[in-house]
Amino acid sequence: MKLFVIPTPIGNLDDITLRALNVLRSVDFVLCEDTRTTRNLLRHFEIDKRCVAYHIFNEHERLSSIIREIQACESVGLVSDAGTPGISDPGFLLVRACVAQGIEVECLPGATAFVPALVQSGLPCSSFYFCGFLPHKKGKETLLKRLAEMEETVVMYESPHRLLKSLEKMVEIMGPDRQISISKEISKIYAHTFRGSLAEALEFFGKAEVKGEFVMVLSGKS
Repeated sequence: MKLFVIPTPIGNLDDITLRALNVLRSVDFVLCEDTRTTRNLLRHFEIDKRCVAYHIFNEHERLSSIIREIQACESVGLVSDAGTPGISDPGFLLVRACVAQGIEVECLPGATAFVPALVQSGLPCSSFYFCGFLPHKKGKETLLKRLAEMEETVVMYESPHRLLKSLEKMVEIMGPDRQISISKEISKIYAHTFRGSLAEALEFFGKAEVKGEFVMVLSGKS
């Protein structure tokens, strides 16, 4: 029995690896966030496989039954809607439970949004801190004050309807001159990366139509 953690494309379907396709063909069934999204992906690559919903809203209640299903199979795949499961997506609880139960876990290398955003930012990437999504309200200011003191490059995710408020708070806490790179829609048709100061970013996105998912890469404290 084995759980394969399988990264899926974050935009361009050509980003999927040959190994990911081979594993998807071989597993007994696929655990996924949205069965419709995963079925579309599998259909595109002519893979016929049973899809079972496993997402943030049911991962606690389904965990025990999912573990039993994995134990009864030779191998099972876990995917998210896009990117690598467990990285700001469901997956950690299941991996931890599998490890505790002696079920082999293997994560395939593949797509995740923060790596290309970090590398193409032009900011130092030999050492960095990844914090995932910023808190919606409670704890955001405390976290940003802590991030402001880090010398490492900081990588974070943000949604379109919170981007401007987060940039405003970052300017307030870190000052207008801290450098930032903001990538949106990585590997998609309308992919774009902004590079500049926090003040310039706030001005740019204040005038632009804010759509898509964003990866913010912030320079460390000098």
